Amino acid sequence: MPKRIMIVDDGPEVRQVIRAVFEARTDYEICGEASNGAEAIEKALALKPDLLLLDVAMPMLNGVEVASVLTGSMPQMPIVIYTMYNELLGLSLATAVGAKAVISKADGISKLIECVHDLLEPKAQPVPEAPAPAPPDAASTKPPISHE
Repeated sequence: MPKRIMIVDDGPEVRQVIRAVFEARTDYEICGEASNGAEAIEKALALKPDLLLLDVAMPMLNGVEVASVLTGSMPQMPIVIYTMYNELLGLSLATAVGAKAVISKADGISKLIECVHDLLEPKAQPVPEAPAPAPPDAASTKPPISHE
């Protein structure tokens, strides 16, 4: 069963891009969206997503206020703050309100996907490494290629 993600951002284009990226993956589904903090709390409590992606700068209630409310009522739900603000600033805020991670929008969507995967699939084993390269002396036994 796919993991359910809710997107909270006041930018419809941002929500659309995030939705498209996660829906292209079979292991995730977007169960809801919200464009402001008050709507975010209401929908999260009703939809009970497996993870909440949350912007900081939003109307009504900002992402920090939303995270603070939801970590109190839904402590098992990881919250990822996805923001245009500097990660260090966001991280101190996130830690204070119980968010699991802060990803800067400047870092791109791939970092967000990686973070969501790590939070929702914590038992996943790392991909086995490729076999070790041949020892250097084995490679040096090949004759050099001549370009004459």
